[in-house]
Amino acid sequence: MLVRDFIEDSLYNPNYGYFSKKATIFDWDDKPLNFSAIRDSVEFDAVVTKRYAAYEKERQLWHTPTELFKPWYGEAVAQCLVSEYLLKYFPYEDFIIYEIGAGNGSLASNILDFLQRHYPAVYERTRYTIIEISGNLVQKQKQKLQASHPGVKVVHKSIFHWDVREPAPCYFLAMEVIDNFAHDVIRYDLDNLQPYQGYVTIDSNGDFDTIYTKLDDPLITSFLELREKLDHPFPISRLFRSMPSLRRLYRHLPFSANLSKEEYIPTRLLSLLRTLRNHFPRHRLLLSDFASLSETIPGVNAPVVQTRVQNTMVACETLLVHQGAFDIFFPTNFERLRDMYEHVLSQPPHSQTSSDPSDPFVPSRSTPLAPSVHSLSLGSNFFYSGSHMPLNRRAPRDGVSSATGLSVGERMSSVFKHSEFLETYADLSRTVLRNGENPMLDFYKNVKFLF
Repeated sequence: MLVRDFIEDSLYNPNYGYFSKKATIFDWDDKPLNFSAIRDSVEFDAVVTKRYAAYEKERQLWHTPTELFKPWYGEAVAQCLVSEYLLKYFPYEDFIIYEIGAGNGSLASNILDFLQRHYPAVYERTRYTIIEISGNLVQKQKQKLQASHPGVKVVHKSIFHWDVREPAPCYFLAMEVIDNFAHDVIRYDLDNLQPYQGYVTIDSNGDFDTIYTKLDDPLITSFLELREKLDHPFPISRLFRSMPSLRRLYRHLPFSANLSKEEYIPTRLLSLLRTLRNHFPRHRLLLSDFASLSETIPGVNAPVVQTRVQNTMVACETLLVHQGAFDIFFPTNFERLRDMYEHVLSQPPHSQTSSDPSDPFVPSRSTPLAPSVHSLSLGSNFFYSGSHMPLNRRAPRDGVSSATGLSVGERMSSVFKHSEFLETYADLSRTVLRNGENPMLDFYKNVKFLF
């Protein structure tokens, strides 16, 4: 099977997948931690370690900022979303939030509790939908949320199988999720620089191996074409690409490889961006995840492959491990993600005659705010020529007008460091330790936000 299918099977298979059967998300009790009573970051680490010890040693356990800094981290996310909603849509539109991979349901709980206390008028208009692939987590989320927040709906489905169109303005949350999105592996023929796609094979003894075939997968092809269009860096140096004689010289060296080193490409991330464009045409995305990782396996943009043994995380050096027993997670280049995201959103949904079967068709419909069913595209540049359209705005959507009657474009997404986002939206006084350190700012420095 393709490497992305092997990764998805390892992580999400309902019978033996890592997240289906092995993984446990670290969960504080409902009472918030009193950060002001903790001396410094060393004591904070000790408190977290003690909480960890309460779990069984062999369970696959990991923590998230949502759980460690509950509820203050979730309230920062809530403040971000509600500020944008109040500015743009209240009171004319409902406050619609979608979240994928909601874990224990803590982020949703923190957001809804915050809205209920501080913005009751907004809370009354809030609809919160969780899209969750894990059956175990679906039950946990329903138990945690639906009794206290009747506006919550939990849908047991993979986001990649989503088929319902949301025409209204909405906010889409993907927090600590895309690091576990499956990647494909490609290598380049050093003679002609043609890409080859990776497959995982298994022999009669149960041993895994990787083989490479000529590229024919539509999703991999689409990603490589998009990367070239966006002029993102190629994984082989420009000098090596431009000088065939240098490649031939290298190929004649003893023990030289005929293929470049492995490169892991985020094909499932591209699938998500297309789903957002096709099924959530008026969404605003808030996404957070790892921008860099240590102890990765060999390769370009390679993942960490690890498991928990006797209460200690052990990293591996290969992707070819027993399915379901290991976590596999990737770093994300947020600047390239932003470019991909903005480009995908700028494209119309593909028609039924599209030559790309990896990009499903969703019929377009006029939006609720449209003054008529006719396209306004002919007049969208009446006040802005192409050279004068603000660089930080998307092109206006057909049929959506401002209160002045002029077509407007959404502000483009920006990339923020973890600390920059929290300094903007969080109540940082709640997580300050006695010596003045703030672990909510100081932890997760390898995390970034896209908003």
